[in-house]
Amino acid sequence: MTKRILIAGESWTVHSIHQKGFDSFTTTEYAEGVRWLRAALEDGGWDVTYQPAHVAARDFPFTPEELAAYDCVILSDIGANTLLLHPDTFSRSKMLPNRLAAIRDYVAKGGGFIMVGGYLTFQGIDAKGQYAGSPAEEALPVTLMRADDRVEAPQGVVPKISKDHPIVAGLDSEWPALLGYNRLSAKPGADVIAMAGDDPLLVAGRFGQGRAVAFASDCGPHWAPPPFVDWSGYGPLWTQMADWAGGRIG
Repeated sequence: MTKRILIAGESWTVHSIHQKGFDSFTTTEYAEGVRWLRAALEDGGWDVTYQPAHVAARDFPFTPEELAAYDCVILSDIGANTLLLHPDTFSRSKMLPNRLAAIRDYVAKGGGFIMVGGYLTFQGIDAKGQYAGSPAEEALPVTLMRADDRVEAPQGVVPKISKDHPIVAGLDSEWPALLGYNRLSAKPGADVIAMAGDDPLLVAGRFGQGRAVAFASDCGPHWAPPPFVDWSGYGPLWTQMADWAGGRIG
């Protein structure tokens, strides 16, 4: 049976100003950071649908029924506003379904949900992720801060497995270092599977009939540098995470 997964986010546009004495000019570059995650999941047998942030703004599913076409949904480095403020709502004042509530209800009815850390997931930089207090937080196995929740670790922080779980089966107890993560608190009854220093890094739990996972760091640079994305355990980690959230293992 085909395993289908939807990834939303992991894209950005950089608009730069180059000043050279009296003169200046601008350049614009579009980039995506999904390639490591997408390759890992495809190698693990998942059929991946990818929506960059600007595509998800318009095309991310509106209802639990539409989301049910996927066994699992991943949000990575995409702020809540992108899903809340559809262009027709923001520009034309059109009422549309709350897509964060759709995620919550999709999980409650048996769907799988993974939120990956970054500057615009959980709360993120300047708390602009804005998932705290949202319907999506209800489905997550973690409670979010109401402030900027980043922990920057330029010296590196080595994740360590703290609990046996199908998501980390066969992985080394210590992983390559990360350069940062979002600070989260596990909800009662959730499984704290891996730690980054004194903070939860990988947390899994159940919500209604479904399952959800919070991975507090990134799936690619900058917080997940080459030693992490090139690690032999990278693929199994993400495949087993999606397999568990999607109800395929455990």
